[in-house]
Amino acid sequence: MAEAIKDTPTTSTPASSVLARAQQWSRTFWGKWLIRILFYGLLIAIWQLLFSSGFWQDFILPSPAEVSSSLVTGFQSNFYLQSMLASLQRLGIGYSIALVLGLILGLLIGRFNLLKETVGSLVLGLQGLPSICWLPLAVLWFGLNDQAIIFVVIMGALFSIALGVDAGVRNMPPVYLKAARNLGTRGFALYKDVIFPAAFPTIVSGLKQGWSFAWRSLMAGELLYNTVSLGNLLETGRDLLDSAQVISVMLLIIFIGVAIDALIFGPLERVTRARWGLTG
Repeated sequence: MAEAIKDTPTTSTPASSVLARAQQWSRTFWGKWLIRILFYGLLIAIWQLLFSSGFWQDFILPSPAEVSSSLVTGFQSNFYLQSMLASLQRLGIGYSIALVLGLILGLLIGRFNLLKETVGSLVLGLQGLPSICWLPLAVLWFGLNDQAIIFVVIMGALFSIALGVDAGVRNMPPVYLKAARNLGTRGFALYKDVIFPAAFPTIVSGLKQGWSFAWRSLMAGELLYNTVSLGNLLETGRDLLDSAQVISVMLLIIFIGVAIDALIFGPLERVTRARWGLTG
């Protein structure tokens, strides 16, 4: 009986076969994009149905066409592009400074227990502090200007990056250090050739988390500062009861975040996973 069961060929039902082919095709480049287009098309259709129901007034929930028109008008007037470039410039400056400081701070905390027990505990506490809490202090120190917003961006990203580096260093297999020291590796070469590469997968996660906190910190700071920026466009739309502008700027912010992840952090993660043999 057991041999008969073992020799019986397994057959798949038509439904399971179609599902298997669909899953296999969805892993292709065009399959992924088609699924995304269908998904977002469904969301837009639901949005249009909610607008057409008349349950909310137009200034509360605009139609997809009104939001699209606001986007087109904003770019035609060149104001959306100027605001986007101004915000990205502040983000680039703040995140670059936080990246350098976070890498140094995280390596020191991860390598020295005394710093881990003192500075590390302070960094852990400050990481839980909402970045917008730094804005009043930044205004007192720098005034209500770009320097204050950049400072808030730095403080929003710095501690996440430092903790990511610290976690990567401390979770590194000790055998790597023993092997490197047995081969005579010391000083800066130990960090450059052994510690940093071994901790890099975890560091990448910290960099990505720091970027997300920096982006949120920038928007929070720009909401309170009247200057050319995406945050100020949100505030202007609210003051004018122009929900189409508010939603269009929100979509632009989402698009920038997705684009940066796809162009920078996505490839970086794929290269790191491939380098460490973590790809399926």
